[in-house]
Amino acid sequence: MNLADYRRAAGDWLRENAPTDDYPEADGIARAKEFMAKLYDAGYSGITWPKQWGGQGLTQAEDRVFAEEARDYTLPTYIFSIGLGMTGPTIVDRGSDAQRERFVRPLLRGEEVWCQLFSEPGAGSDVASLQTRAVRDGDDWIVNGQKVWTSVAHHADWGLLLARTDVDVPKHKGLTMFVIDMHHPGVTVRPLKDMSGRANFNEIFFDNVTIPDEHRVGEVNDGWSVAVTTLLHERLSISAGVGMGGQKDHPASLEALRQALDTSDPLVRDELVELHVRSRALALFNQRLAQETRAGIFPGARGSAAKLLLAELTLYQADLATRLVGPEAALADHPLARAISMAPGMALGGGTNEIMRNIVGDRVLGLPPEPRVDKTVPFKDLKVGTQA
Repeated sequence: MNLADYRRAAGDWLRENAPTDDYPEADGIARAKEFMAKLYDAGYSGITWPKQWGGQGLTQAEDRVFAEEARDYTLPTYIFSIGLGMTGPTIVDRGSDAQRERFVRPLLRGEEVWCQLFSEPGAGSDVASLQTRAVRDGDDWIVNGQKVWTSVAHHADWGLLLARTDVDVPKHKGLTMFVIDMHHPGVTVRPLKDMSGRANFNEIFFDNVTIPDEHRVGEVNDGWSVAVTTLLHERLSISAGVGMGGQKDHPASLEALRQALDTSDPLVRDELVELHVRSRALALFNQRLAQETRAGIFPGARGSAAKLLLAELTLYQADLATRLVGPEAALADHPLARAISMAPGMALGGGTNEIMRNIVGDRVLGLPPEPRVDKTVPFKDLKVGTQA
């Protein structure tokens, strides 16, 4: 099918199947899963993912066409964003064939929801300082510890867990990645309410949770290299808005600002043009990184640059809304209020802006790295996180 026909078919499908109303919380998850199944069965989920593992096996061109057609809709795909943008690509890149066979298709079809279990109370930006332990017990691993700031964990069926498996080596070398069943009796999920009044994040406790070794992703104590793969996909997907639905009704979108402002004012139009230019530049940069990734060119630390650009764009949008609309934009019942209240979080989640700048300076620009005194010190000898 040529691209023109593909665009026509995608547009027709969206007009017929995209929801026209917001899903209430009570039945939103079930309806989102129903929609995701329809999306997959129609060939529009996992468009560029490998066909042998359940994807559509198409190119970035088709993916871009569908994204353009979906731009005018708010698709109920947010709860799948972690799986589609972070954990799923990690399983495809680093998992075993058995893991790809088991997990990829149900993820793409919306049958199972995923979360990512990295950050801890004492290990945020320095995630390699994490203390959640996984101890070998025959063909299983026993996990104890805590994670925090985990998106969609209260809806998740599976999680990608980074845990410490060796304390006698430096912190980056004693980590292992696992797939964990979020319904295991030893897993406790507690939603955390933020200033918007919503529970977008969670804290999770693991008490003697058993994980079979067949759910280990990569080699023992090589979890950091797997985590780097996940973090790359995370930063690319955050900056690209993977799984976040359409942009028409996004509360910080250009369209939302247009509706709230007097666009006959030339100064207002100048500000909106600046927002459009910044948004378009980021979209093109993301498109280039995505094309390079599919062509086998590893974007590396440039994914951190994309994430940094998105965080700065989000803060710019929030500042623009409060400057042009006025203080009332931050009131709870204003359509822009949620975007304003959540904007600072974009500069924290997925790595702080300061960490992103360090990565770009060190690995993209070739500037001298910051001194690290713990690089060769065994983890058990460090005073980190809650051990300090």
